[in-house]
Amino acid sequence: MCLGLSLSAAGLLVACDDPQPPKKDESPLIVVPTPPPAPSPKLLYLPDGGDKAPPEAPQLAPLAGMPQVGSSSRCPADMVDIRGKYCIDRYEAQLVDTAQGRVLSPYYSPEGRKAKREFGTWSKQALQVGSEQARAKPVPFPPSWQFTERYEPKAVSAPGVLPNGYMTAHDAQKACRNAGKRLCSEQEWVTACEGEQQRQFPYGDKYEWKKCNVFREAHPAHVLHDDASRGHLDPRLNQVSSSAGPLLRKTGTTLECKSVWGNDAVYDMVGNLDEWIDDPDGVFVGGFFSRSTKNGCLASVHAHPPEYYDYSLGVRCCRSQP
Repeated sequence: MCLGLSLSAAGLLVACDDPQPPKKDESPLIVVPTPPPAPSPKLLYLPDGGDKAPPEAPQLAPLAGMPQVGSSSRCPADMVDIRGKYCIDRYEAQLVDTAQGRVLSPYYSPEGRKAKREFGTWSKQALQVGSEQARAKPVPFPPSWQFTERYEPKAVSAPGVLPNGYMTAHDAQKACRNAGKRLCSEQEWVTACEGEQQRQFPYGDKYEWKKCNVFREAHPAHVLHDDASRGHLDPRLNQVSSSAGPLLRKTGTTLECKSVWGNDAVYDMVGNLDEWIDDPDGVFVGGFFSRSTKNGCLASVHAHPPEYYDYSLGVRCCRSQP
């Protein structure tokens, strides 16, 4: 955690978290201009080319006989039962290695060679871009075994952890498969997001600012690089905070952003991280924390191939019921 404090002329403090404490408590804070007092933030840069959403919600079959969560549910404890037909992870995925359960750094690609490359690249570039405070912000260290060992990533659905970004669709598919699960289809994902009441947003029928962690008041690339279109593999991006707290939040901590199913709920399906789904052309859904979208469960991006990755891309998994 960065322990130093910095005060701007606008009177706003911004902090950022490291995966392990720096050797000295002198990590500077990044200053973000205070947003104007408005009901919602101004339009922010869309690094992925924007959302693609249908003009109206897809017509879904009416709910019938949806089992309540409990001992009768055939879903694992870390998943939520959707209509008795399939299960979906309750939270966005944290990644661990399959052999020992060690947590992968959430600030790098789960592929070791990419993590090593990005660490080397940004250890140099971070000193050259952005404001003086931004340049002084250290690049986080991933665990050394990510550079030296061969491992396979596995998706874990757990509350109160930082979900992993920087995933390609192939990474997401592999992580789900190693957990005995799979990527969700778009229809499965949208159905789960809309909840048993089948509403466009996890919390209701109309967009409400701050209910989910989306359309935030700052963009991390603008904070660190003075340009929201640059440096989307910078491992520091998901450490940036604004006046309202961390831009990327731990799983399940946005309490009102829950899609209710019986006595259970799925968290953060809108906002926090975009989530890859099962599509050969590459599609991710839901919106990440700084995406300027009001499409809720219908927000989807079709602008990138499955090989694409950046800080905003994560996953949650599905599993068919027997």
